[in-house]
Amino acid sequence: MSSPWSQRREVSPETSRLLIERAHEELLAGNAGDERLADVRALVRESWRRSLESLVGAEALPPLDLDADALDEYRRLHPLAGVIEMVRGLLLPGGSDDSGVAVAVGDAAGRLLWVEGDRRVRTLTGDMGFVEGANWSERAVGTSAPGTAIALDRSVQIRGAEHFNRLVQPWSCTAAPVHDPETRRLLGVIDVTGGIEAVTPQAQLLVDATARAIEGELLVARLRARADPAPPARRRTRRVEATRATLRVLGRDRALLEVAGDDAETVSELGPRHAELLLMLAVHRQGLSAERLGELVYGDVEATVTLRAEMVRLRKVLERVAPALVPESRPYRLGVEVETDAHQVLSLLDRGAHRVALAAYRGDVLPDSVAPGIEAFRDTVRTALREALMAEASVEVLLAFAETDAGSVDVDLLRLCLSMLPPRSPKRAGLVARIEKLQAE
Repeated sequence: MSSPWSQRREVSPETSRLLIERAHEELLAGNAGDERLADVRALVRESWRRSLESLVGAEALPPLDLDADALDEYRRLHPLAGVIEMVRGLLLPGGSDDSGVAVAVGDAAGRLLWVEGDRRVRTLTGDMGFVEGANWSERAVGTSAPGTAIALDRSVQIRGAEHFNRLVQPWSCTAAPVHDPETRRLLGVIDVTGGIEAVTPQAQLLVDATARAIEGELLVARLRARADPAPPARRRTRRVEATRATLRVLGRDRALLEVAGDDAETVSELGPRHAELLLMLAVHRQGLSAERLGELVYGDVEATVTLRAEMVRLRKVLERVAPALVPESRPYRLGVEVETDAHQVLSLLDRGAHRVALAAYRGDVLPDSVAPGIEAFRDTVRTALREALMAEASVEVLLAFAETDAGSVDVDLLRLCLSMLPPRSPKRAGLVARIEKLQAE
């Protein structure tokens, strides 16, 4: 079956791209009364003003509200989880590789829960943060089809320069809200993002029809469930620990441990050795023997006496700030999963969010540590970031990476940037000079 997006039709915008861009610049400059704003669609103009009132940055990346683990659990329980196959069948029939668009399903808050479609489009849009877990509400990124559709509670098309965020202006999108079929409560949003083919009248009809089909399917499933109710589930007797913990180790030697419980949050700074121990336990979630943990942290399998003494001190620290995180013994392991900012970067890379991953990369993992396990994990994160960016990222993201400590001395990276820049780019001269200097050293 051919893709509904394969037939591209040119749609004349109500105003030219140049006029819209100039009106946008005037608004950002504080000239809200500029006459050029009258040339912009009222829907877009009012959305721009709401974006300004929310203090949205004109080149801000969307916040990543849901990490990989939270995303998996949240969307498993979301009302739209059962209709994803329907979305694929209606908007991406016959597969997604040649669709030319990215299709997203978000929740009522504007957070993207599923992003599928053309791999190339998803790679490019991932650079601007259009990835699963990211918040695309108007309050987070300004005018966009999914965020504005939620704000207005109706289907919306946003073309190129009409986006408030400059990073999004190369793209166009159509989105429609999805409601509970009985209460009419907003459940989420369906969005199609791509080139001009994503904002044709046919695209809006198809996205609207998909939203209505989803609501119908939800109602049918609900009626069937009422007619044939499932037996009541057994009540769990074991209490589930609700604590969530994040260990921040990028670009710092004294790690920060952030712990969120049912009714409180704590942030504690750990000493270098405690940071190394806790990070190794977070990386090796299955647990480690005393000998193996000693080898990873001290570089010596015979360091078990020293290790056990340090673990006693770590336990005392954790008992004060986060009792649920006190490690178990034989093997040493954490009873509560600890997320790390380094793992969050790896997760972003897996989702193609290169620009967001680079922004989240604050530096090397515990940069002054010489523990063998830390050095190995540090190299894993650094290598994964470099390889993912060099394989798929845009030249703008690569140039940003070239300004970091890790990228600034990477001759191959600089050469790749040089090869991707247009022949007359003013940035070429600086890259050539940096390459020559590194080669001379």
